[in-house]
Amino acid sequence: MTSLEQLKSMDRASVLHPFTQAKDYASGAADCFVVESGSGVRIKGADGTELIDAFGGLYCVNVGYGRLEIADAIAEQARKLAYYHSYAGHTTEALARLSARLIEMAPAGMSKVFYGLSGSDANETNAKLVWYYNNLRGQPRKKKIISRERGYHGCSVISGSMTGLSFYHQHMDLPLPIVRHAGVPHHYWGAQAGETEQQFSKRRADELEALILQEGPETVGAFIAEPVLGTGGLIPPPEGYWKQIQAVLNRYDVLLIADEVVCGFGRIGTPFGSDRYGMRPDLITAAKGLTSAYVPMSASIIGERIWNVVRDGAEQVGAFSHGYTYSGHPLGAAAANVCLDILERENLADNAERVGSHLREQFVRELASNEFVGEIRGVGMLAAIEFVADRATKRRFDPALKVGARLSAAARKRGLITRAMPHGDILGFAPPLVLTRADADQIVAITCEAVKEVTQQLKREKAA
Repeated sequence: MTSLEQLKSMDRASVLHPFTQAKDYASGAADCFVVESGSGVRIKGADGTELIDAFGGLYCVNVGYGRLEIADAIAEQARKLAYYHSYAGHTTEALARLSARLIEMAPAGMSKVFYGLSGSDANETNAKLVWYYNNLRGQPRKKKIISRERGYHGCSVISGSMTGLSFYHQHMDLPLPIVRHAGVPHHYWGAQAGETEQQFSKRRADELEALILQEGPETVGAFIAEPVLGTGGLIPPPEGYWKQIQAVLNRYDVLLIADEVVCGFGRIGTPFGSDRYGMRPDLITAAKGLTSAYVPMSASIIGERIWNVVRDGAEQVGAFSHGYTYSGHPLGAAAANVCLDILERENLADNAERVGSHLREQFVRELASNEFVGEIRGVGMLAAIEFVADRATKRRFDPALKVGARLSAAARKRGLITRAMPHGDILGFAPPLVLTRADADQIVAITCEAVKEVTQQLKREKAA
């Protein structure tokens, strides 16, 4: 029988892990944690360690760990038909049912669904659809895609270019020149003195309009954005933001790609984030909560505006020449149908709203007075606590202090997984949507202990 240490050695010798310091991990200087099982909002390591996963894997295990009915559906589908492709009109019952459900669930005006395996590949698909659409309607120059600084849209070539986080670009020859980036819609950091959220939103919309005019409206095909910024800091939009942005896009015939990979399927209290903010997307990127990550699957949900052009252009161009071997995979479709059953049956979007609000209220009650807490924010089952060296001036900590990483590590040793978010000292929370008030209270208690420990360290270091 292979021992735990042997497993770790095998892994270090053979796996290149995402977002892991390669040399430290391979040498043993960085930790290896072997995950063995999960139930509800908790995971268990092979060494017996149990942890509350307050980040839902990577925002994705919406229905919680250990759902045997999803495992049973996957097994049943595998016994009947583990795989067949969806090229040339082939389908399965699970895929047909899932697609009809997604169109019914999506915001008004959506028409078709194209499938992949990850949010990154879904955004690659959506970029190609923007180009295809504009080629078919005789607008071959209308190809540029505007994203936002600190937006996250994946880490493949085009999706990585659309991502507005610099460490995804460094040493990777990104972003590609077809992508531009607009400003971050974060009132806390971006507002001018005395500027209200509505005024700030208007300024960001004016800046977007200026960028479109600078590039030339005839060259700008789409604007891609998350309803709520995810990896860029868990930042809800300021008041009036989406109404102002939508007006600019409509004015210049620019498509809206709503990246719902994080916000979709109940995470912010509505079926999709677009529903909460009155967005009118032409394309929707979905993944993560679609199957709660039990099986890899993503979806590009295509609006009628684009579909009508694709349909009418088919006589001229022939078959739609895009697809993946695993598009519409039967196991993914089977898992997604049961996942959506659970979301609906257990009213998990409502639970995300109620318990998520409770979680943030408790963070405010316990931590808002801490001298290093700059902002506590969130929506639905998303929350973030941002730390600054000086609250009055919003002076940031020296990055060398690694305050966010220290806070995350202090929580981890107490049995809580949180995430130190990039581009700031931010502690992020995105638990499974099955979180209870008791679970939330435990998360808050552990977080407070971690914050107290690091606060005391920072005070001692300042005094030294």
